[in-house]
Amino acid sequence: MTLSVQFYTMLAMVGMGSVFGATLDTYNRFLNRKSRKRWLVFLNDVLFWILQALFIFYILFSVNFGEVRFYIFIALLCGFAGYQALLKALYLKLLEKIIQGCISFYKFLVRLVTNLVYSPLKWLVMLLISLIIGIGKGGWAVIGFFIKAIFAILKIVFTPFLWVVKIISSLLPKNIKKFVEKLYNKLAGYLFPFVKVINTKLKKWLKR
Repeated sequence: MTLSVQFYTMLAMVGMGSVFGATLDTYNRFLNRKSRKRWLVFLNDVLFWILQALFIFYILFSVNFGEVRFYIFIALLCGFAGYQALLKALYLKLLEKIIQGCISFYKFLVRLVTNLVYSPLKWLVMLLISLIIGIGKGGWAVIGFFIKAIFAILKIVFTPFLWVVKIISSLLPKNIKKFVEKLYNKLAGYLFPFVKVINTKLKKWLKR
């Protein structure tokens, strides 16, 4: 390697040492080791170190085509130590501000969506449901009123007919009366349960 390539390699590795320190602090900040299971922490650690090694090697390959020298490790260590001594406290404060800013922005988005989308849709759906229920109750009330009116009209219409039937039946001979009574009882035995069920259902439906 030429001197310029070696110099660029040193600078790149010092920078990668600092970047590694920052990424390590970021990783520890989000990992929360105490609340996670050990096997999951171990798996995350292995993946983190593999990704860091691949990233460092990619930068090294871009600078000097992947030639590994002893001073590269010294440069990485110097960069990491410089970060720990000079930049760690500042970076951690900046990281916390970024995290809190993201959390505040997320809460703002949640409130915005809730107030502009969720709440209006909720009240609109409730209004539609109330209207549908009100229209349904009004429709059933109107139908019940018409049914009651029809029954009242039928009662008025058939009352004179019933009076005529009673008068005629009182004038009939006894043998014909008995025959009519037997026929009526048979028909009532077949039709009365059916009529009773229908009458009960109509009364329940009209009381709603």
